[in-house]
Amino acid sequence: MSNTAVPRGAHLTRRLVQLYVGLALYGVSSALLVRAGLGLEPWGVLHQGLAERTGLSIGVVAIIVGAAVLLLWIPMRQRPGLGTVSNVFAIGLAMDGTLAVVPQVHGLAGRILVMVAGIVLNGVATGLYIAARFGPGPRDGLMTGLHRSTGRSIRTVRTAIEVAVVATGFALGGSLGVGTVLYALGIGPLAQLFLRLFAVPGADLAGRTAAPAPESGTTAVTAPSPEEAILPQ
Repeated sequence: MSNTAVPRGAHLTRRLVQLYVGLALYGVSSALLVRAGLGLEPWGVLHQGLAERTGLSIGVVAIIVGAAVLLLWIPMRQRPGLGTVSNVFAIGLAMDGTLAVVPQVHGLAGRILVMVAGIVLNGVATGLYIAARFGPGPRDGLMTGLHRSTGRSIRTVRTAIEVAVVATGFALGGSLGVGTVLYALGIGPLAQLFLRLFAVPGADLAGRTAAPAPESGTTAVTAPSPEEAILPQ
């Protein structure tokens, strides 16, 4: 009786819930880093810098940047999944929604607490949405696409992209600080931990799919490892 198979519909429902809860929490975590004011994650630095220059909200900027990055998939022949497209919109909307209700944090102790909460929550969110196996985020796909097209290692490509993103964002007025450094050091281990915790039955611990992907119904999709799939939202 304990080995009763999980119905396919329930399996898909769990994956969808994980996907959208993960994306929403990612936006919340990014907003917490903004409120802490001690430095953002790499792409957050760029989003904030562009928001400062354009007058748009940081969430709207994140959506625009995500859509622009997704267009770069075309020449690299990358194939987006449901999670890829959802990523573009859900994170930015959740981020703006959180910033609308969470006030600015005052006092160094409070800011540190909010920063740590944001980084840990980002790890939870990353584990949730990657384990759902609906495709990588636009920025992750750019990284893996460049890896395949240039032959460079994931580490090299990721480092080059994030250095360029942080430098550009900082030049535009984005927040670079201790939070940026702690995020860079902590997100890999955190994502790996929560990816294992939230792994969906039918996938191994690296997040690889054992069944056809629901987006196509015919081809299997391999989700990136935590080291490859850290959104830099």
